[in-house]
Amino acid sequence: MAARKTPIIDTATTLGKMIAFLGISALSGVLAAGLLVPVAAAAGTGASASIQFFEELPAELERGALAQPSRILASDGSLIATLYEENRQPVTLDQVSPNMVNALLAIEDARFYEHGGVDLQGIMSAVVSNVSSDTTRGASTITQQYVNNVLIDASLQSGDGSVTFSGGKTLGDKLREAKLAIAVEKELSKDEILEGYLNIVPFTGTTYGVQAAARYFFNVEAVDLNIQQSALLAGVVNGPTFYSPELNPERALERRNLVLGAMLSNSHITQEEYDAAVATDLGLAITPTLSGCVGAEQAPYFCDYVTHLILNDPAYGETLEAREDTLYRAGLTITTTLDPAAQTAAQTAINETAGRETTDPSVGHSMVSMEPGTGDILVMAQNTRYMPGTEPGDSVLNFNVDQYSGGDPNQPLGGVGGFQPGSTFKPFTVAAWLEDGRALNTTIDGRKRIYPQFDEWEASCYPDGTYVLPDEDGYEPQNYGDINYGSYTVLEGLAQSYNTITMETARQIDLCMPFQIAADLGIHDGKSADGDYTPLTVSPSALIGGGTEVSPLSMATAYAALGAEGMTCEPRALTEVVAVDGTSFPVPEAACEQAIPEELARGVNYATEAVMERGSGQLLEFGDIPMAGKTGTNDARSQTWFMGYNSGMATATWLGNWKANSVSLGELQIGGQIYPEIDGSFIAAPSWERFMQQIPGLHSGEPFTDPPQRMLNAQRPTPQTEPGNGNGSGNQAGRPGGNQGDPGNSGPPADAPPGNSPENPDNNEDEG
Repeated sequence: MAARKTPIIDTATTLGKMIAFLGISALSGVLAAGLLVPVAAAAGTGASASIQFFEELPAELERGALAQPSRILASDGSLIATLYEENRQPVTLDQVSPNMVNALLAIEDARFYEHGGVDLQGIMSAVVSNVSSDTTRGASTITQQYVNNVLIDASLQSGDGSVTFSGGKTLGDKLREAKLAIAVEKELSKDEILEGYLNIVPFTGTTYGVQAAARYFFNVEAVDLNIQQSALLAGVVNGPTFYSPELNPERALERRNLVLGAMLSNSHITQEEYDAAVATDLGLAITPTLSGCVGAEQAPYFCDYVTHLILNDPAYGETLEAREDTLYRAGLTITTTLDPAAQTAAQTAINETAGRETTDPSVGHSMVSMEPGTGDILVMAQNTRYMPGTEPGDSVLNFNVDQYSGGDPNQPLGGVGGFQPGSTFKPFTVAAWLEDGRALNTTIDGRKRIYPQFDEWEASCYPDGTYVLPDEDGYEPQNYGDINYGSYTVLEGLAQSYNTITMETARQIDLCMPFQIAADLGIHDGKSADGDYTPLTVSPSALIGGGTEVSPLSMATAYAALGAEGMTCEPRALTEVVAVDGTSFPVPEAACEQAIPEELARGVNYATEAVMERGSGQLLEFGDIPMAGKTGTNDARSQTWFMGYNSGMATATWLGNWKANSVSLGELQIGGQIYPEIDGSFIAAPSWERFMQQIPGLHSGEPFTDPPQRMLNAQRPTPQTEPGNGNGSGNQAGRPGGNQGDPGNSGPPADAPPGNSPENPDNNEDEG
């Protein structure tokens, strides 16, 4: 297809030229016999055989739809990315410069408007010219070339290898093309044939048609091509690689000037125009249209997510190959949920926080935002460059999403699959506490203790309804800094993220309930490859985020459900998909269900608002809008989180070691610095703050509705159980907002120096 045209046989020698003369003469005879059937019917046996051979050749050209690029668009119609196998932008003939038409006719088929598809006069003229000179002159008409390109395109689409390219064509191949050309001339007008040719012919390995070529080589529209630009393109079609202006500029210039000479000889241009054009250089302004998410204008990882959704969906084809054909050749317009303003703000915040040039390649940083009540994905950004890992900071892995859709290994999503959630999991324990009929202002004994081996916890999801602690040395949850052991309300325990309060809260209820609520809200194993799409593993340490890894999108889904008062929605990226031929493909409607009661969600929101009022989020400046949130850090300090949400948007902000989870972030450069002490409130939360500061007025949400009073009223303090190893302070902090007498009641300023944070990081069993 992109190879330079070659003669059927080698005509470089005198013998070759003689054989070529005889072969083409035979071809001409057969064509003449076929065209003059009534006359030849009365002729001898040889003519009759020629007629029979010609008549048995196919007489109808099947023209399939030409491949066209697909476009992925943001919600406002702005371009995210273009995807194609063949970059083609079809135009009508009146959208092509007359200069281009004249150049093509002059060099390829000067008698185009005179012959009937096969030019016998042109064939004989080419024979004489080739035998009598050292040059090789082609004899195929534009109609024949059009037929040839249609056959090539059909063969490539079907993959049947039925087309022989120029260098290996037999006399039969040439006859077949000739008869089809004659048939096309009877079916289409000359202008329709010329238009079809200008849209199908290749100009580079991936650039097809005159419009895409004009944009690629000169960054102009096809209608605006001048004389010398038209001559260059008309010359290139004879051999897109051989005459490539990029690869072979001298050869391309020589070919262009040859075309200009042909235009002059055929009176398409004047001598003055010829002189002016031939004196110019190639005048290239190479403007490639990059294909795929590598060349995305914005949100390359969201682009990648969208392509996986389509390639996993049988609505676009029964097989993966068929779906790929639809995506890359059907000219889809894929409109998505992405908010470009919010996306730009998120990417800017990420780059300022942990840009790839100033951050260790092991450190990933991402944000993903969802709209509560619809599941629409508004933002999906991260700090690596979407590129196979050729350089540090390059990756095609998406930090925000699961490895597989629904845990099905046959439906990859291109994601890492998730990370330990740390204390961002704690609100689900509060939810289970409230669902059990308890109140937020109930005081809990949070003294330091060891839960011994074989300690039994109520757990309805276990066969005998009991979880038995297996650890030989028992289990000893610790608060950050090994302090703040004492009695606090459930509300204050979440606001200050005290692990011992969370653990003892769960100890008094069904251990399985926090995990069931989390699963109902959208939390699941992000790396499942066996179809077992389960919530986090049920155990005490998992209550504070030490369990199975979850993706940021999964966390955003759950927190968006809280923002929508308990209504969980499936993540949604597509709003409309239409092919260039008008075919409309089904896209998921908003799929939402009431996962937990509204009042229960209101109770949790009341508690997570306290995080922003007096906990690790209190120093964040995000505008005068309702906001709740939660930080999270794992034990190894390799994964940190901040979840910020309201009724308008829920955002999961993650920063962690995506390559080796055992390596602490404290040993790695982040944004040009090394932070010996690091947690969710120290970098991830301020990065979210930068994001929010850039989008005032967008997705600002409505104030949360207060929960019923019964969820707030303090109940009788729980009995003080003797800890296995008590050294608690015994501080009482039942009133909301009360100072606990420790330095752990506030988050750090955005510019707090490392080591001087007054925060109370929310450390799980794994310090998170």
